[in-house]
Amino acid sequence: MALQTPASSIADGVLFLDNLLLWIIVPTTLFVTALLIWVIVFHNRRTNPTPAKFTHNSPLEVAWTAIPALILLVIAFFSFPALRYEQTMPEADVTIKTTGFQWYWGYEYVDHGVEFSSFMLQREELEDYGYTQDQFLLATDTAVVVPVGKNVVMQVTAADVIHAWAMPAFGVKQDGVPGRLAELWFNVQEEGIYFGQCSELCGINHAYMPITVKAVSEEEYIAWLERQGAQFAEGSWEAEVRDGIQLAAAE
Repeated sequence: MALQTPASSIADGVLFLDNLLLWIIVPTTLFVTALLIWVIVFHNRRTNPTPAKFTHNSPLEVAWTAIPALILLVIAFFSFPALRYEQTMPEADVTIKTTGFQWYWGYEYVDHGVEFSSFMLQREELEDYGYTQDQFLLATDTAVVVPVGKNVVMQVTAADVIHAWAMPAFGVKQDGVPGRLAELWFNVQEEGIYFGQCSELCGINHAYMPITVKAVSEEEYIAWLERQGAQFAEGSWEAEVRDGIQLAAAE
């Protein structure tokens, strides 16, 4: 019935555009429908046996050219900046490379040497991982963990056929093409668990390669990286957060 609740600034822009287009499309559809009904009722052979013979109406032709052009300009005025915002990569606080396989996702935290694969959970496994039965086909055994309030850049590719990494709550979707490396970015606003799917038809089990992202606080993110055996570059924001946590614990 509606888009998912936005969880990033990109998704906020997508939701705004969707609502804007709805306000344009609905009146346009109603107007055209009314015109069709008017023609059917008042210009059929029975009610109008002698049709008019004119071929031009200059004011009407100017109107039906100028008005749609103005509507398209309004749409372009709002959509092009939103597209530019989504496609311009910011400086990454977290960089993750994701590779689509038939039929699962592989992830690599390129700055920390952390790698894992993510597979869909079966019904009987959901409770063991803390999910509910209505999250079947959405939950995975290993989730992508990201910190809230940080720019996450995803490098997207594929190992076999074309896949697509899509997360509706973040307003992002990017095809992963074998031999190519594409990018998307997001900045999650609230902690939580978010679900996505492969969105490019990729074979018989296309419907069974979901995406799970857990957005957590900076401290939880650093703790998760440490449990994965991550390496922290000196001077990075992660190292500073980790050192702050250790200092607070010592005090």
